[in-house]
Amino acid sequence: MGQENAMERILLAGATGYLGRFILKELLQRDYQVKTLVRDAGKVKADGYPDLEICEAEITDAGSIKGCCDTIDVVISTVGITKQKDGLAYMDVDFQANVNLLEEAQRAGVRKFIYVSALNADKLTHLAICRAKEMFVEKLKNSGVDFCVIRPNGFFSDMAEFIAMAQRGRVYLFGRGQFRCNPVHGADLATVCVDAVNLPDQEIEVGGPELLSHEEIARLAFDSLEKPPRISYIPDWLRKCVLRSLQLLTKQTFHGPVEFFLTVMAMDMIAPEYGSRTLKEFFSGLSKQ
Repeated sequence: MGQENAMERILLAGATGYLGRFILKELLQRDYQVKTLVRDAGKVKADGYPDLEICEAEITDAGSIKGCCDTIDVVISTVGITKQKDGLAYMDVDFQANVNLLEEAQRAGVRKFIYVSALNADKLTHLAICRAKEMFVEKLKNSGVDFCVIRPNGFFSDMAEFIAMAQRGRVYLFGRGQFRCNPVHGADLATVCVDAVNLPDQEIEVGGPELLSHEEIARLAFDSLEKPPRISYIPDWLRKCVLRSLQLLTKQTFHGPVEFFLTVMAMDMIAPEYGSRTLKEFFSGLSKQ
């Protein structure tokens, strides 16, 4: 397997993000030839990869990435906005930056393009972030390039907010805390992303190994801190009022991430189970920091 993988050249876009770091590690462990496409080469070197092939470019600028896919077999893109900054909108990054990369992949004749979207993004296109992601997915599906769309549930890193609230003394939940999800660790998700290099699947939904209600997650957070649980429940009408007010009174660059959070935290987010890492272990590690 290692010798076969060594023949494949992978371009990883977004290698310094939360998920990208795990994918890079997984690719190298499997002996793939890896080239990274990042905004800041120094971050890759600081992560412990001083000799890695790096293309330093601004992916939102199509001209700056010309030739990045030459001699590449498979592209993996984790490119997307997690916290809006630099004045860029979802359409600039989640859509257009990925379109720029896809066009380079087409020109260079890559055999496959793997794109990391989000669970239920195709059902939540009234949200700006999901609309941008799904517009790119449509481009990808019609590109003529073999593809795989990875749709992960929330990351363990997103669940860190439960620990932060618990440390402040109280966790706030929507409804009665009954909504369920199975978040996934970045390392477990990275395994699925790299497996997709040689799988025929065109779409893969990915969740972690545990299905938990939001109340159960809150109690896990308090348990990891060895504190008694203090949980307050926010009625749904208040969530809707806050969401609508933000949409009317603030710019999308501000309310976009909050809009997504307020929506997915008031619904079940359940995906097929992958991996073995548990939220209890993750919280335990955070509580010791």
